[in-house]
Amino acid sequence: MILELILLVAGFIVLIKGADFLVSGSASVAKKYNVSNLAIGLTVVAFGTSMPEMLVNIMSAISGYNDAAFGNIIGSNNFNLLFILGVAGLIYPLVVQRSTVAFEIPISIVAAGLLFFLVNDRMISGHDENILSRLDGLVLIIFFLLFLLYVWRSMKTSTDIDQEPVKIYSMPKSLLFAGAGIGMLIGGGNLVVENAVSIAHRYGLSERLIGLTILAAGTSLPELATSAVAAFKKQTDIAIGNVIGSNIFNIFLILGVTSMINPLPYNNVLNFDIAVLIGSTILLMIFMFTINQRKLDRWEAFILLAAFITYTVLLIREG
Repeated sequence: MILELILLVAGFIVLIKGADFLVSGSASVAKKYNVSNLAIGLTVVAFGTSMPEMLVNIMSAISGYNDAAFGNIIGSNNFNLLFILGVAGLIYPLVVQRSTVAFEIPISIVAAGLLFFLVNDRMISGHDENILSRLDGLVLIIFFLLFLLYVWRSMKTSTDIDQEPVKIYSMPKSLLFAGAGIGMLIGGGNLVVENAVSIAHRYGLSERLIGLTILAAGTSLPELATSAVAAFKKQTDIAIGNVIGSNIFNIFLILGVTSMINPLPYNNVLNFDIAVLIGSTILLMIFMFTINQRKLDRWEAFILLAAFITYTVLLIREG
């Protein structure tokens, strides 16, 4: 048991450091070719911070831990939205661009709604089982490509985001960082999944619970670090954009790729958790129009954090 806990923590550390190496190396290569900081933030960094979820999900799917795979993504999105924005908003009120309110938050609502539609085959189309099939995965990938097209077009009109300068390394060092990051993500993902599920089974906990809590929180640590630091530096657009962008990546890209590798049977008990995700995202949208428009005030951030605590208590009581 102690060894499993040590390996679980080690897996999370390797995941986070691997994501850091991948982002640093990839951003350095991108900067060498004069790619803007905004483009790096919306593509390389967003993809890098979502890599822990990607690797954990692929390992879960290959091992047949379907509830853990869904729980990891849905739980990560709820953790991002309620806990990370709650913490970041308490650190400093988050002001966002008009495009985030007009497009990116609605796109994240569409992503969660589309996932609900695709996985509930019995309810929607009367099929014998609920499954996220390869065809469903293809649909999610198509939506992800459309989202990338939106990002590419918006970069032509939006103002640049004030980000930390990208450190440029030599090309061999940049490629070494990126390669080491990928290797660490694969190894860390395997450690996290195997030991988290083993601990869950030892205590009679469900894969759903372990995916929605331990896996979700652990793989969201890169997003937490990014948003918390951005809030401290008063780069509020990065703080909230990081979370919304990650939530879109998680559903469209990660579940899309995972289900194309191995179709995922779906437990409709997770419908409650998807409903929490949709409701929380709508609540965030409402907050953008209350009192100070396009701003997440501290009292609103506190509500998000309180909602996360309530939701987690309910999960533990059920599990």
